[in-house]
Amino acid sequence: MELRVLNYFLAIAREENITKAAQILHVTQPTLSRQMMQLEEELGVKLFVRSNHRVFLSEDGMLLKRRAQELLSLAEKTRRDFIQREEELSGEIVIGSGEFLGTKILTDMLAAFHKKYPLISYQIVSGNGDNIGDYIERGLLDIGFISEPVDIRKYDFLSMPQKEIWGVMVPKDSELAQKGYAEGKDLDGVPLITAARELIQSSIRGWFRAHGSQMNIVATGNLLYNQAMLAESGLGMVLGIKLHSSYGNLTFVPLRPSVEMETAVIWKKDQVFSRAAERFLAFIPQYLEGISDDKNQVLDTSLKGDYNKTIQKGEPETAANQEAHEKETEE
Repeated sequence: MELRVLNYFLAIAREENITKAAQILHVTQPTLSRQMMQLEEELGVKLFVRSNHRVFLSEDGMLLKRRAQELLSLAEKTRRDFIQREEELSGEIVIGSGEFLGTKILTDMLAAFHKKYPLISYQIVSGNGDNIGDYIERGLLDIGFISEPVDIRKYDFLSMPQKEIWGVMVPKDSELAQKGYAEGKDLDGVPLITAARELIQSSIRGWFRAHGSQMNIVATGNLLYNQAMLAESGLGMVLGIKLHSSYGNLTFVPLRPSVEMETAVIWKKDQVFSRAAERFLAFIPQYLEGISDDKNQVLDTSLKGDYNKTIQKGEPETAANQEAHEKETEE
């Protein structure tokens, strides 16, 4: 016995006419008559008393009418309960994240998701790819946001659209700041402060080798602020990716030729997630597809685009020009 058929039955009981009920239900009269005959056969009773122009409910039909109204009312209440559960979806999503330009996409995504599910809260744990992966394995994180490559044996992932640009943070009054970019010869043997993650070091070490330069790492860390303070104290240059941050007397200049890095949202394969995390994982590809089609969504391509155009034209990029450009980008 289907709810749809019970709804048909109640329409006939209300209209006392199969033709009128069929018009209201947007089905043909023969289809509706056949459905009622099958319902009577299923229940083994006569539900209607038929006359030339009207149909009336039999005694059994009156009983079914009360039961059908109760069943349909319960079905509607159940539907509303699930809608309410959807609107009141709550819980906490724990995300481990590195520091990237693409973090803005992640935070915009969380804000958009929060508008749909305002009772969900978030915990952001800062870290690098190694400890974020470890936390995911231990069940302490639902999702991670790390630099690629991703271990596809352990994780499912979605690549983020924002490209991360490598460069060095140097004093604003330095020759490199006036030059506007750093080549291999500029960094040969220069004391460098960079990320502690070996995978990141090995990926950029290839750029140094390709340009016949020696990579001289004097300090490592997992927080850019601490690295920047070491650079401010004169220990060396910070080798890392561009961020929307400013650190005292330091300014960022990109490597030339440019070095890009991609990032991804990752989660453990075959993991059982909370309803909140499960819903967010379903939301991520929808959001990324939406911003890829949104002409108003501007990814930070300043270093990839405008700086390269400046270089190709042979016009030096000064620290002052770069600072002005960074402010425009942030605005």
